[in-house]
Amino acid sequence: MATDSNVLKLAPEAGSPAYRTAPHNIEAEQSVLGAILVNNDAFYRVSDFLRAEHFFEPVHQAIFDTSASLIRAGKVATPVTLKTFLPADTDLGGMTVGQYLARLAAEATTIINAHDYGRTIYDLALRRDLIGIGTDMVNVAYDAPVDFAPKAQIEDAERRLYELAESGRYDGGFQRFSQALAVAVDMAAAAYQRDGKLSGISTGLRDLDMRMGGLQHSDLIILAGRPGMGKTALATNIAYNVAKAYRSETQADGTNKTVNGGVVGFFSCEMSAEQLATRILAEQTGISSASIRRGGITERDFDKIRDYAIELQSLPLFVDETGGLSIAQLCARARRLKRQKGLDLIIVDYIQLLQGSGKRSDNRVQEVTEITTSLKALAKELNVPVIGLSQLSRQVESRDDKRPQLADLRESGSIEQDADVVMFVYREEYYLQNKEPRPGTPEHEKWTTEMDLVHGKAEVIIAKQRHGPTGTVDLQFEGQFTRFSDLSDDSQLPDRM
Repeated sequence: MATDSNVLKLAPEAGSPAYRTAPHNIEAEQSVLGAILVNNDAFYRVSDFLRAEHFFEPVHQAIFDTSASLIRAGKVATPVTLKTFLPADTDLGGMTVGQYLARLAAEATTIINAHDYGRTIYDLALRRDLIGIGTDMVNVAYDAPVDFAPKAQIEDAERRLYELAESGRYDGGFQRFSQALAVAVDMAAAAYQRDGKLSGISTGLRDLDMRMGGLQHSDLIILAGRPGMGKTALATNIAYNVAKAYRSETQADGTNKTVNGGVVGFFSCEMSAEQLATRILAEQTGISSASIRRGGITERDFDKIRDYAIELQSLPLFVDETGGLSIAQLCARARRLKRQKGLDLIIVDYIQLLQGSGKRSDNRVQEVTEITTSLKALAKELNVPVIGLSQLSRQVESRDDKRPQLADLRESGSIEQDADVVMFVYREEYYLQNKEPRPGTPEHEKWTTEMDLVHGKAEVIIAKQRHGPTGTVDLQFEGQFTRFSDLSDDSQLPDRM
C-alpha cells in the first residue's frame, strides 16, 4: 500500500511480510466506491462486469454489494443511507463506518475514471483466481488420491481455466451500429481481394462456394451422411484445398495475417493420420488408396507418390488422431494450435466420437448438446469456421427416397439448433449398385440406364444456412481416389431448391 497521506488506510502499515500477498489495489477499490457514493451513475459504468467478490477487502465487498442493492431498488446510495446497513464494529483503522464512508466520498475519483479503475479491480481479481487454480493444482498433485489420474487433474484444470477465460470478459455489451458497419465493410473489402471474391474461406469446390459464399468465420458447419456416402472424403478434400491455398502476409507488429486459404486443424477421432495422408495422396496422384495399401503400384507410380509427398510436406495441415477426446481437450488443443501455428479452419471427424467434459453420461442427447454448444462457442472464440462431421440415424434406410433430412440427424435437436449450416452428402449410386437385377431382364436394362445417370455423381444438400439459401449442389465423386470435384459446366444439373 502506498504511503501517501491522502490515501485512506484500513490498518497501520506493518513491516514487509515474508510471504507474497495476493495482487490487489486498495486505492482503486476506494476510488470506485467513492465515485459511486458521490454519483450513483458511476455504478452503471461498472455493473456489467464488476461484482462484489472482485474486491479484495471484505469491507469493500460489503459496501459495493449494499450500494448495488440500494441503486437497483431505485434508492440513493450515499454515506448516510449506507452506514445503517454495515456493522458498526467493523475495523476500519480507527475510523467509524460513517467516517470511512464520508472519507471515501470526499476523496472520490470522477465518474469518468470509474470504468478504468473498475477494470483494474477486475483484472486483479482474475489474477487472484489464477493463483487459486495454480495453488490447487500444486496441492492436488502432491496429495492426489490413488484413483485420481493425472489426466483427470489436467482436464479439471483446463475446464476451470476455460470457465475463467469465458467469465473474464468486460468488453461485451452493446456497441454502436457504426462499429458493426465498419467491420462489415472491411469484410466486403477482404472478400473482393480474396480468390473467388468470397466473404469466407474457399472450399476449393466452385459450386459449393457459390452457394455458401465460402466457409464463414465463427460458423459451426455440420456435414452429415450415412456410412459410405463420402463425408470424410469431402472433409479431407476441403482440408487439403484450404491448406494448399494458404497465403499470409506479415503485419507491422510482426504477426502473420492469412490473406487466402488457411491453416487447418483436423481432429480425426475415427481414422489415423496415416489413413488421412493416404487418402490425400490418392486424391492428388490419381492412384487408388487400395493400390497404395496393397503395394500394387509400379515404379513410376511410386515416383509420383514420392514427388507429391515432398510437395504435401509443406502444407499447413495439422492432424490430431487421438481417440476418445473430450470436448474440453479438443478446445484446449485448438487454442494451443491457434497460439503456436495459427488456425483458420477446424474439422472434427466426427461429433459422436467425442465425449462430454464430465463422466460418461447415460443421457447421450444431453452430452451431444454440450459438445455442439462448445464447438459453436469455440468457433466464435477463435473466429474460425468449425466443420463437425455427424452420423445420421438408420431411419433414412427405411424410406424410398433416401435423401437425408434435418430430422435424420442423430440427437438432432442440439445439432440442428447450434449449427449455422447443415449439409448432407448423398450418393444415389451407392444405393442403386446394391439393387442390381438379374442380367438380361427388362429391369436390368432400366437399372443400367439409371446407373449411367448417377454414376460418379454426388449431391451436397444444404438443408440449413443462416447466411443464404438452401438447396442442392451436384459434385463429381471418384470413389477409388476418394476425390470430390466440380461437375463440368456442360453436364451440370440444375439445382433443386
